Amino acid sequence: MEEDDVTIREQNFHSQVREYIVCFLLFAVLYIVSYCVISRYKWKSDDQEDEDAIVNRISMYLCTFTLAVSGGAVLLLPFSIISYEILLSLPKNYYIQWLNGSLIHGLWNLVSLFSNLCLFVLMPFAYFFLESEGFAGSKKGIKARVLETFVMLFLLGLLILGIVWVASALIDNDAASMESLYDLWEFYLPYLYSCISLMGGLLLLMCTPVGMSRMFTVMGQLLVKPTILEDLDEQIYCIQLQEEALERRLNGTMSNSYFHGNSQHHLYKELDNIRNQRNKLERRKKASAWEKNLLYPIVMLILLAGTAISVLLVVLNIVYLLVDETAMPKGSTERDIGNASLSTFGVAQAVIEIILMFYLMVSSVVGFYSLRIFQELTPRKDDTTMTTIIGCCVSILVLSSALPVMSRTLGITRFDLLGDFGRFNWLGNFYIVLSYNLLFAVVTTLCLVRKFTSAVREELLKALGLDKLNLSNSTTDTESGKHAVNGHQKTL
Repeated sequence: MEEDDVTIREQNFHSQVREYIVCFLLFAVLYIVSYCVISRYKWKSDDQEDEDAIVNRISMYLCTFTLAVSGGAVLLLPFSIISYEILLSLPKNYYIQWLNGSLIHGLWNLVSLFSNLCLFVLMPFAYFFLESEGFAGSKKGIKARVLETFVMLFLLGLLILGIVWVASALIDNDAASMESLYDLWEFYLPYLYSCISLMGGLLLLMCTPVGMSRMFTVMGQLLVKPTILEDLDEQIYCIQLQEEALERRLNGTMSNSYFHGNSQHHLYKELDNIRNQRNKLERRKKASAWEKNLLYPIVMLILLAGTAISVLLVVLNIVYLLVDETAMPKGSTERDIGNASLSTFGVAQAVIEIILMFYLMVSSVVGFYSLRIFQELTPRKDDTTMTTIIGCCVSILVLSSALPVMSRTLGITRFDLLGDFGRFNWLGNFYIVLSYNLLFAVVTTLCLVRKFTSAVREELLKALGLDKLNLSNSTTDTESGKHAVNGHQKTL
């Protein structure tokens, strides 16, 4: 018996060490990628080792950690689904024994813990640390700024706990709820994170349909559109004439001191726009036939199919919610890994679910930065301040943390929520879940129909040469440059 006990303890020890190593390697890769991404967009300041430079560097490390946690939250659900299917297909394979239920449960709990840590501690600390200068009368330096930051964090924590305490007391009046108000670890933090997850789910509900419709425009800018009944040489010639006219006006303003500097700045900005339009037209002209006539339609069909499949799955989930109580996302949190497939059609359905999850995440990010209220947070290469980076990291963390909940709530996947992700209070409310599904299906369908019909109408008008007559208000698409080209043709 003693030898058996020793053997079991050794196996548990090696299993835990293996899990720690795997988690560390995964997080190290995510941290390196996040550091490269933030370094690409961060504003390039001087290399002086002053106090502000040290504060910026510390804040950057905290933002990198937060972005890595966000990447882990995005990859968590696809990784779990893939692990389930691999263990189901190869249950006795020696080389994948490290991929077990304990590892997956541990990853879910770690991501949940680090999400709370980043959201409530690290990111507020990074922001207050950047804005701090030390209390009046104290000696300036890093220690004074750290002291002020901790004081601000303490006051912020008291404010949030007070708001949560009052809200909980107003919502639940029974004796059990009143007793739980004094339980910080088991009540406050899960309840607070449940509220944050609900806000993240609502933000995803607002951003994802907009992002799905916006994805067609973004891919249209990255790819070369097919030229149907369109003379690119004539458009390039018109752009060149307009560019020459602007250059002559600039030469005239430089020689004439009467013109103000703002006029020159406006002309330079307009000249840059004209040159960008000319470069785009020249790229379209130099593109190969398969890129113009095959790649663009295939990508548009893939986006259309992804959006249609997502809406179809949501509609089916609505039907399941109405006829089956087990379709609620707050189901069982324990399942023996590798015993049964979570997908009806096996590996094929699992792959489709994973693709749809990444599509939803990319669409939500695109939609987030497309909304007017969040456009100021759009990062720019080598010209993004640390305050903006902190806002971006917090936003992406909220979106990525809500992605597993959203995917399960919408019925994109049947994967049961594990760890603290399954403790959200609002997931057990039938009316909230049903309303969430209905809103997503309706809003996504409306955005898709509006985008598709407007795009087809614009292309038809442009192909027939009727876009110059301004027959439709939707022909003003500033992002694709149609406005500028048509204006130059009218001027000439």
